[in-house]
Amino acid sequence: MKGLILAGGKGTRLYPLTYTRAKQLIPVANEPVLFRVIRAIRDAGIKEIGIVIGDTGAEIRDAVGDGSLWGVDITFIVQEFPAGLAHAVKISEEFLGNDRFVMFLGDNVIQGGVSSLIEQFAKSQWDSQIVLTKVPDPQHFGVAELHSDGSIKQLIEKPNNPPSDLALVGIYMFDNSIINAVNSIEPSARGELEITDAIQWLVTNGHAVHPYVHTGWWIDTGKPLDMLTANGHVLDEIEHEISVDSGIDDQSEIGRSVTIQDGAKVINSTIRGPSIIGENTIIDNAYVGPYTSIYHDCIIRNSEIEHSIMLENSHISGVSTRIIDSMIGRNAIVGHTSKRPKALKMNLGDYSNFWIP
Repeated sequence: MKGLILAGGKGTRLYPLTYTRAKQLIPVANEPVLFRVIRAIRDAGIKEIGIVIGDTGAEIRDAVGDGSLWGVDITFIVQEFPAGLAHAVKISEEFLGNDRFVMFLGDNVIQGGVSSLIEQFAKSQWDSQIVLTKVPDPQHFGVAELHSDGSIKQLIEKPNNPPSDLALVGIYMFDNSIINAVNSIEPSARGELEITDAIQWLVTNGHAVHPYVHTGWWIDTGKPLDMLTANGHVLDEIEHEISVDSGIDDQSEIGRSVTIQDGAKVINSTIRGPSIIGENTIIDNAYVGPYTSIYHDCIIRNSEIEHSIMLENSHISGVSTRIIDSMIGRNAIVGHTSKRPKALKMNLGDYSNFWIP
C-alpha cells in the first residue's frame, strides 16, 4: 500500500497564525500535525507517501524533506488550485499507480493512529474503507447514511438537512477503482470534485465500500479551539519524559506527565502536567499549567500560562494575569503595562507584540 496526504489548504480559519505558516505545520504537543500523520502512516508499514501541496508547498517541502526523518520516501504532488479532495486523487494517479492506498487529511488528529485500520483493509477484499464518527454538527461535513445492516445507503457533502450524524473524518482507503470514480463524477455546486461523490459512485456501481465507525476522539484542527482540544488529547496520549540534557533547579516543582526536552531550563518554577516544554526554552519564576505546549526557544518569565499553545521564539514576561485558552504565534512578545486586566484570552499571529493594559 501507499499513503496519500492532502496538505494543500490555506487554513483561513486559523488566521492570523496561518498568514505565515502552513496549517499542517502548527504543532500539537510540540509535533507538527503533518509530522504526526506521516508517522501514523509509517507505523502502519507504509513507506511510499505522496503529499499533495498547494500555496504553502514550499514551506511544507522544506519542513518534510525527502522523508528520511521517518524512514519513508516522500513524493510531492502539486495541486495548482483547490478543486476538491477527489481532484487531489485524480492528479495523484501517476504516483498511486495500481496500488491500494490510504488517504489522510494532513490537518486531522485521531486517537490511536490508523495501523489497525490499514491492516484490516490490506487483508480485505473491499474496494474502499471509510472512517466515520458521530458529530454534533454534521451539516459541516460529508455525511454517511447507513442501512440497518450497517452498509452504506448514501453519502452527501455538507447537507442542509443531514440524514445522520455520521461524518467522514478525513481518513479513506481505496483500491485503484477510485481512479475510475474521480474521472466519472462532475464538479459539485461549489465547483469542486467531491470525494463523497466519488465514493457514492463506487457504491452505486457495485463496489464494496466498508464503513468503519470510530468511537474514540477525532479532531479536525481547523480552528484555534480545535487545535487546543487536539493538543490536550495528544498530551494525554503520549509518553512523557524529562531529558537528561535539560536543567531543573531545586526550587522548581515538576508534576506528573510532564515532558521537558533537550536544553530546556526550569528555574524556581512550577510545571503541572500533562504539558511539554520544548528544546532550549527557559521557564523562570513561572507557572505552566496542564494542557500546555511550549515550543522550542521560548522564554516564560514571571508569568503564568495554562491550556495554551506557544510557538517557537516567543516571550512572555511579567504578565500578572494567568494566560489561558490561548495560541501564541512565532516570535511573539507578550509583556505588561501598569494596569491589570481581569482576564486574558488571545490568538496572536506570528511576530506580534501584544502589551497588556
